[in-house]
Amino acid sequence: MKIGAVFPQLEIGADPKVVRDWATTVEAAGYSHVLAYDHVLGADPAHRPGWTGYTDKSLFHEVFVLFGYLAAITTDLELVTGVLVLPQRQTALVAKQAAEVDVLSGGRLRLGVGIGWNYVEYDALGVPFEKRAARMTQQVELLRKLWAEPVVSYDGDFDHVEEAGLNPLPGREIPIWFGGGADAVLRRTGRIGDGWMPQSAPDDNARRQVAMIREAAEKAGRDPGSIGIEARLSLGAVPEQDWQAFAEGWRELGATHLCINTMNMGLAKPADHAGVLSEVLPQLT
Repeated sequence: MKIGAVFPQLEIGADPKVVRDWATTVEAAGYSHVLAYDHVLGADPAHRPGWTGYTDKSLFHEVFVLFGYLAAITTDLELVTGVLVLPQRQTALVAKQAAEVDVLSGGRLRLGVGIGWNYVEYDALGVPFEKRAARMTQQVELLRKLWAEPVVSYDGDFDHVEEAGLNPLPGREIPIWFGGGADAVLRRTGRIGDGWMPQSAPDDNARRQVAMIREAAEKAGRDPGSIGIEARLSLGAVPEQDWQAFAEGWRELGATHLCINTMNMGLAKPADHAGVLSEVLPQLT
């Protein structure tokens, strides 16, 4: 099971030196990959009673720009979006940005995608919120065509491409993993996904979810064992004495990857995240 580190978006700040030091420390510590969350806009909750989730005070580095920076200052770390809110973006532009990151990083991008929950972002980006799930399924199909073929024609419900293509091409099919725990997500992962990104404990429900993915894969004529699973261990939410059991539980369920999240631990300084990650890794390997 490969172990990666969650980029501490909300707590690392905007100093590029701190970002660089975090990435190089994580790589030197032996982590296999870094995973970054994604949001374009944060909503001001002042006139939105009952608003929950990220706000305009939540700092998010834009993932493709961030990964371009990390590609230049690291050599081995896989760069993972966890997850990119795909349906609120133009498909061809995502294909271009992802291809460019993959080219410049030497094939180190893994694209985790999801439908998101923040209608404020969708409205601001001019995309219908209610059609996001259907749109994402078609987007995955188009992304793979654009990465594989020099010239593409595609006429879908949401995207139209007429005899056009990316240059440079990534030279491979960039892996696409799905985030989320709804049954529709699990079935979609089994049918067309390269992997799944749960955010839960390795309990009976997780066992049911993994079984649903494998069943959907078999029905689609795919090898269930080819579909990866990336669990997430949030150190601030799981008691320290249970960290190893959490990792082992997911390993037993077939997880291929585990990502360690240091946010919400009450760390005093942005630099402390890298220090905690360096200390924790030996306990989980």
